[in-house]
Amino acid sequence: MIPLALDFSEEAVLVVGGGPVGARKARRFAREARVIVLSPAFADADFGDAELVRTAADADALDDWVGRLDPALVVAATDDADVNDAAVEAARSAGALVNRADHAGDRAFDDVAVPATVRDDPVTVAVSTGGSSPALAKHLRERIEDAVTGAGAMAELTAALRESLQDAAVPPRRRRDAVRAVVRSEPVWKALRSADTKDDQEVDDAVRRVVADVAGDAVSGGPREDETLADVVDEEHIP
Repeated sequence: MIPLALDFSEEAVLVVGGGPVGARKARRFAREARVIVLSPAFADADFGDAELVRTAADADALDDWVGRLDPALVVAATDDADVNDAAVEAARSAGALVNRADHAGDRAFDDVAVPATVRDDPVTVAVSTGGSSPALAKHLRERIEDAVTGAGAMAELTAALRESLQDAAVPPRRRRDAVRAVVRSEPVWKALRSADTKDDQEVDDAVRRVVADVAGDAVSGGPREDETLADVVDEEHIP
């Protein structure tokens, strides 16, 4: 399987099954897509912002729902193999992707394996075993959760830094060096993880010190208080 990040923001996802597995799948996709869950009954569980439709999910009904919704993805998440078969058939007939919970990782049934994920928006890290070992995927996700803390703020910080340096016509090589140095800086990570906001003075000071080092400014006494980060990396600061 090839890992891909798909934008579901303008798409529909049809989940067939109102049990705990269906609820988990619905929560996952409802963060971005319009999610409709079909089931004759629903578990006492959190389905996120999904739309719950109480209905029998037989083959004819599934064909009708898939035809009306034109979903990008159909999730077969019931405990009835015949219903899941019908959901898969309806999805494939319509050209939709399929995720089947009762045959996870079996390419004869699945087009999509839903990975274990760690999110710190806009950063998402996904771990997949291709459906062969969800327990291992969960374990690996838990091990990397701490490492991802602060990554969202770092992504936003370095995006703003790149834009600032580009607007100031700083040469590409120096832009890359500055951004890479910030990403690899433990003091910047520490400041981001302890700051209330990404605009915290501690974060700004840490970034300035790193950028000044890359620019050679540490040799010439460090950046002035009124300098921008682009000023620090500008050619004139290189000894």
